[in-house]
Amino acid sequence: MMDIRYSCSPVDFKRYNTEETRKEFLIETLFVKNEVVAVYSHVDRMVTLGVMPVGETVPLNKGIDIWKNFGTEYFLERREIGIFNLGGVGQVIADGETYQMGYKDCLYLTRGVKDVWFSSGDSANPAKFYMVSAPAHCSYESKLIKIEDAAKKPLGALETSNKRVINQFIHPDVLKTCQLSMGMTVLEPGSVWNTMPAHTHERRMEVYCYFEVPENNVVFHMMGQGDETRHIVMQNEQAVISPSWSIHAGAGTSNYTFIWAMGGENQAFDDMDVIPTTELR
Repeated sequence: MMDIRYSCSPVDFKRYNTEETRKEFLIETLFVKNEVVAVYSHVDRMVTLGVMPVGETVPLNKGIDIWKNFGTEYFLERREIGIFNLGGVGQVIADGETYQMGYKDCLYLTRGVKDVWFSSGDSANPAKFYMVSAPAHCSYESKLIKIEDAAKKPLGALETSNKRVINQFIHPDVLKTCQLSMGMTVLEPGSVWNTMPAHTHERRMEVYCYFEVPENNVVFHMMGQGDETRHIVMQNEQAVISPSWSIHAGAGTSNYTFIWAMGGENQAFDDMDVIPTTELR
């Protein structure tokens, strides 16, 4: 069954307590053996999914009422999807073509791909497929992007505890998509802050998935409007939904890695409304 999350306004959000904030925006469990975890957000109609196949091949639509949730015959009839592997070696079979995916590899499947299946190379070390899907009004080309082929953008410094590398996968500089953009940011040891200075982008929402968070460590994910922020304490392999009006930044008790996914009206990355750090409240 698909978990449905409805939009909330920034005014209502100011009244949320910890439990309400977590229930509305946090995706606590992404990977369940041989199940498809799916969360449909009415924020830009993005869908966040997780699949961990163990000893069997799992279809993308397992447990999802496609007609009820999307009004289509199959999942990607009017959608595109980005897939990252956060586990052992695995395979994605899309309309008969098999894509071998190692750790941190990314696969983009365009609108119109009908049959999608997932499997692991080793049940003792299963693949963990993390996915975000956005509505699409046109089709481009499906493509596998290995981690070594991602466009790499070093940013930050150890002096400010945010030295990191942004790996661009599903990005206008790498391949054409309808509206979906995805990438992976890796923080170096000694760095804990991401995405500073904080910002919003009114025409694009974002989903973060935190992983490589060491045992007994957490990430404090910041959200809300810049003048009245809230935080969600997140653990390894959890995701969080960020509406366009919300900042999306975080600090960990250790370094970590996260996948960002965006969808909305534009793919330009220079439309951010930056909030000076000293003005955050």
